[in-house]
Amino acid sequence: MSIPTSYVSQTPTNRMATMAAASLMIIHGALLGWASYVNSPNLDEPAHLAAGVRHWKLGRFDLYRVNPPLIRIVAAVPILFTDATTDPSNIEDNSLYARPEFQAGKQFVNRNSMACFWYFTLARWACIPMCLTGLWVVYMWAKELHGTPAGLLAMFLYCFRPNLIAWGASITPDAAGAAFGVVAAYSFWKWLNNPSLRKALQAGLALGFAELAKSTWIVLFALWPIIWLVLRLTSPKQPENNPATTQTTIPASVKVKQMNTANAPFQQLVVILLTALYLLNLVYGFEGSLTRLREYKFVSKTLSGQDYPLTGANRFDGSWIGLLPVPLPEHYVRGLDIQKFEFERGKMSYLWGEHRKGGWWYYYIFALAVKSPIGTLAMVVAATASVVFRRAYSSGWRNELILLFPSIVFLFPVSSQTGFSRYLRYALPVLPFIYIHVSRLARAISTRQRCVSGSIFIFCTMTAVESLTTFPHTMSFFNGIVGGPLNGHAYLLDANIDWGQDLHFLKNWYDENPTARPFHLAYFGDMNVSPKAVGIIGKQVPGFLPVEDRMSGAANLLGLQSGWYAVSINHVKGYRHYQSEMPRFAYFQRLQPIARAGYSIYIYHLTLDQANTLRAELKSSQAGLAQEKWARGKANYA
Repeated sequence: MSIPTSYVSQTPTNRMATMAAASLMIIHGALLGWASYVNSPNLDEPAHLAAGVRHWKLGRFDLYRVNPPLIRIVAAVPILFTDATTDPSNIEDNSLYARPEFQAGKQFVNRNSMACFWYFTLARWACIPMCLTGLWVVYMWAKELHGTPAGLLAMFLYCFRPNLIAWGASITPDAAGAAFGVVAAYSFWKWLNNPSLRKALQAGLALGFAELAKSTWIVLFALWPIIWLVLRLTSPKQPENNPATTQTTIPASVKVKQMNTANAPFQQLVVILLTALYLLNLVYGFEGSLTRLREYKFVSKTLSGQDYPLTGANRFDGSWIGLLPVPLPEHYVRGLDIQKFEFERGKMSYLWGEHRKGGWWYYYIFALAVKSPIGTLAMVVAATASVVFRRAYSSGWRNELILLFPSIVFLFPVSSQTGFSRYLRYALPVLPFIYIHVSRLARAISTRQRCVSGSIFIFCTMTAVESLTTFPHTMSFFNGIVGGPLNGHAYLLDANIDWGQDLHFLKNWYDENPTARPFHLAYFGDMNVSPKAVGIIGKQVPGFLPVEDRMSGAANLLGLQSGWYAVSINHVKGYRHYQSEMPRFAYFQRLQPIARAGYSIYIYHLTLDQANTLRAELKSSQAGLAQEKWARGKANYA
């Protein structure tokens, strides 16, 4: 498994490359820093931050156990040195399916009022170095595979990826999980190329941090031994130690890597896995580590063997498997169980205009496509074609295996969980690997293929321009193929466009338009952050339920009056984030907004005549539906 060395020392010069790489690091950091400052907390962030404070102050990991704690721990560090009011000890819920972290997050926001927004900014800034680490490793890996221009190309695509900016400027594990995932894979690749105990320990630590960032990376515990075994079994026999052969057929540097790769010792592989497990358990304080499997009470059908028992059950109780100790912390295991439970029971999902309970196996592939800049998509297609039709662009199947297999394996379990399909952010860890894959196109720069080099420049320019035109509203980014962020709601909803992030921008509009009163508000993020916290005083928007609850819908709609209405796009589209929610504000689809706060909150102005006309139309449609239902019932009775 050798690295093509002919591309490593090409133009641009090392000094210019270092300056370019440093510039991209600064640009990405600046984008993350500004987005962290101007965007309001999204739905998950208050819970993450409150849980992180609890981790530090009480050493407990029961809050937000569905995700590992690393990002929360880092985010909470600056909060410990502020005057933030926190009381992490008053949240208790010992039920098996418990999510008290959201209550804790709401308490944190309410107790700190306006100051909480500065605390969220500090917490976000603390997470930026983790994302920058991933950016640097993408540069190094692509550079070592395909040359310095390739490293800069991969870095450029990572730097301007809207989704990585959006979630890198957020206290959630997705962007940082992507960074730690590629760091771990790169460390493993370096060990395979030149095995040593030091590199095995480095790979083990990197794997441990990846597990602490995002639990989906648990697949690497199985994947890395498989990759090692495949490479071991397929490595060519080593040539005899013949000086003539060494000098004329195999460059010394390549020969060393081939020999060491073939002899990558199994003992060091075990060191890697054990080091990662030790670090994972260490950060959790070894809480519940090595508990026998049968001693757990599970709620998911997969692990309990029952249909979601309220008091828990264990399908392994009474079997020899149940006697085995689980080498993972208790809350890490319980978090995996709760995640599985949520996917099994299903939730409402939305794709391309369709609302339904459950998801689609192709959801994440589709979402990756529509939320990627057009220039990046073009290069992904070109790079994939080059692997198939141009062998000169390949780095060898062993390198390709180590690079692409983790992202494919990662995407498979995410896509297979079709209980609900909601968040592209779940698939973000595949992006660094895709960009290193694309970077092979930059070999054309080293070999001075002007046509391909020019195309790369054009596509990079398109990527940056399309990304920056949406900034800082990168969470709502959609490419021009589907009509951009203004039309993104036709394809995806929820955290892909509207996650409560635009409250500050609504406040700016609210202050700039003092005559826009009376003001009514239906804000998607108010379950965790009240608009009153930023000084927005809004009346409740009347709801209307023509199908699910016609009588109360008619009564509710009597409150519709002239005035100004700000409605989150999730509400406008009738999205049901919770099963109990109803599409009460979907009637705003009949109206044209006159302004927006970002791309997630739409602002409408209704005159008295428009309000009366809309109320009459909705009542008429309600009466028609009631008559239709009565007629169907009469026909069935007959």
